[in-house]
Formats: sequence, C-alpha cells, structure tokens
Amino acid sequence: MTINYRGLARWCSSVIFALCLLVFSGARAGGIEQLQYFIDRSSSGAATFQQFVYDVDGNLVQESQGNLTFLRPGRFKWFYETPYEQVLIGDGTFLWVYDKDLEQATKVLLKDALGSSPAALLYGSKDIESYFGLEGLEPIADVERVKVIPYEESGLFDRIEIALGGGVLRTMTLYDHFGQKTIIKFDDFVVPANVDSQEFEFIPPEGVDIVTQ
Repeated sequence: MTINYRGLARWCSSVIFALCLLVFSGARAGGIEQLQYFIDRSSSGAATFQQFVYDVDGNLVQESQGNLTFLRPGRFKWFYETPYEQVLIGDGTFLWVYDKDLEQATKVLLKDALGSSPAALLYGSKDIESYFGLEGLEPIADVERVKVIPYEESGLFDRIEIALGGGVLRTMTLYDHFGQKTIIKFDDFVVPANVDSQEFEFIPPEGVDIVTQ
C-alpha cells in the first residue's frame, strides 16, 4: 500500500482546530470539573504530543510527534517534528502553515480558516453548548472522559472524545465522517506556561513561496 504521507499530514493539521475547543470549553460532572480546572489555569500552555492516524480498517497510516504552545485568545503554535517538519501558527489574525521541505507558507485569515468550527472558540467564547452537544462518558480509573458532538454536520469531525486527568489533557480522539480516527496523546502538559508572545509571530524565511487563501 502506498501512503501519501504529505496529504495525510495536511489533513491531520486540521486537528489543531479541534484542540482549540478544549482550551475554552467545558462538559459534564467529573469532566466539567476537570475541564474547568484546566480552563481556569490555561491562559497559556505548552505540551509535547504524539499523533496517530488510523484508516477506516483500523490500520495505522501515519504517526507523528511534536510540541505545542498557546496563548489565549487566538494564538497557538503546533510544530510537527516527524515524519517531516511542518509548523502551524495562529498569530491572532492569520493562520500560517509552513512546510519546510516544500519551501512554502500558506497564509489564511483565522476567521476564514476557523469559521464556525470548534477553533472559533479561540476568540474567547465559552458558550460551547451553542455549537456542540455534550455527553459524559464513563471514567476510566482516574481519567474523566467527555464526548463532544458538533451540531454543524458540514464540519470535519463527526465527534471528538477527550480524556483528562490531574487537571490537564491526556488524550483527544477525533472521528471524521469517513471512518478515519486520529488519536493525540499529550505529555508534559504545563498550564499556565511561560510563553513569549513573540513565539506566535511568523516571518517567512527568505525564498519561501507565500500562498494566500
């Protein structure tokens, strides 16, 4: 089987938008308490992550890893270290997607890129129940779990399941409308974090092709 890793990475990069809702949202009972605790302390944050993408047959088709930082509202940085370098930066106004190998940077207005998706919550809205249905799942050991279902059927994901423990995110599992599944496992999550706002400023390297959408 030939795997288009670059195409998969492009698809997976949208996962960062779903992550944004976790920074600004809440859910039921135990899940609510964990999320609220996280939200209360998450004016900024940093973590490392591993990301796994599975096809409709349950086969692992891509594995990547990297690190992330964010600063509320509207600023975030996801850096994919493997299988190749790619960085996604939200600077509060634009979303930049920089592909080092292709020597190309794509620039999109954040409001256009996010629209009514979960990432729109980056602008500070906490009225999550206006956009999503929330369902508490049974906890596993010391991990609280919550299912988040978008009301907008045209969105990328069918549902998202999140797990929290110790006041921080543990995992996020995203199910799309085509049967694919993406699991993100977080480590060393720190909130709040000592984050420099200049980290979210992107200056394209010399010679890089800029694509504006």
